[in-house]
Amino acid sequence: MGSSSKDEPGSDGDNSSGGDPPNSTSTLFSEGEKVLAFHGPRIYEAKVQKAEVRKNEWRYFVHYLGWNKNWDEWVGPDRLMKYTEENIMKQQVLDKKQGVDKNPKSGRMIQNKPKSVTDAKVDKEDLKSTVTKGKKRKSEAGIEKDNESAEKLVKIQIPSALRKQLVDDWEFVTQGDKLVKLPRSPSVDDIFTNYLEYRSKKDGMMTDLVGEILKGLRCYFDIALPVMLLYKKERQQYREAVVGDISPSTIYGAEHLLRLFVKLPELLAHVNIEEETLTRLQQKLFDFLKFLQKNQSTFFLSAYEGSKASEGKGKRRDE
Repeated sequence: MGSSSKDEPGSDGDNSSGGDPPNSTSTLFSEGEKVLAFHGPRIYEAKVQKAEVRKNEWRYFVHYLGWNKNWDEWVGPDRLMKYTEENIMKQQVLDKKQGVDKNPKSGRMIQNKPKSVTDAKVDKEDLKSTVTKGKKRKSEAGIEKDNESAEKLVKIQIPSALRKQLVDDWEFVTQGDKLVKLPRSPSVDDIFTNYLEYRSKKDGMMTDLVGEILKGLRCYFDIALPVMLLYKKERQQYREAVVGDISPSTIYGAEHLLRLFVKLPELLAHVNIEEETLTRLQQKLFDFLKFLQKNQSTFFLSAYEGSKASEGKGKRRDE
């Protein structure tokens, strides 16, 4: 989990299959298929242009419908969903939570899709051959601005003890076929409450900034959990545990909350944050992580329980 993106749930390098090699003869998505694709914290309509097995896993080259082809990219199966009514509803709920408005005439998102450093480089090369010198200078200025914002990504330093916790977490679920027993106690909400009390006692007062940061983390956690924080083997458990109006932050605990901090820089890349605010945010997030580390034995499980699938396999072997 530490240095390789393969270790991260919901990342392009993670096929969320517990390390099992994919079946090279079958693919979840076919070329030409219309799908829903995750990009950052949002879901977009897309079309699968190519499907190939790369490094022993299926990869899909997708085009985001309504967007310039410069946004086309290779993604893993964890970034895609079938174009079904159920998944379309998930997209609409996510858009509503994110406060995204749509242009009634075109049906396209009004907000601009953020650019990564790689996208900016691609755009820059295209501009060199397609625009005049005057327009080129103007466009390159915009690209430099994109690069500058990319450099200001929130850098979150995760303490070494918690990085090991992430590795153990990955091994429990993907290699050991284990799951975190739900509901967790303390839950994510409980941990936030404990931290707020801890800061209040230490600072001698309630700080609005800490409260706002925790509120934002809770919102990010509830939205990001089903989208990018779960391994494939955990999804059925999520569907059974989070029903109705239940918030994931009341069911899940420190194990899944810690995964959020791996994905947080990617999520915050879509937010316009001033440099001074960014610095303060980094300090507060690191302080919260130190609080998690200090209470590691209390907040985190030392062992997970066997999943239903693994128990079923065991019974069949016994029989």
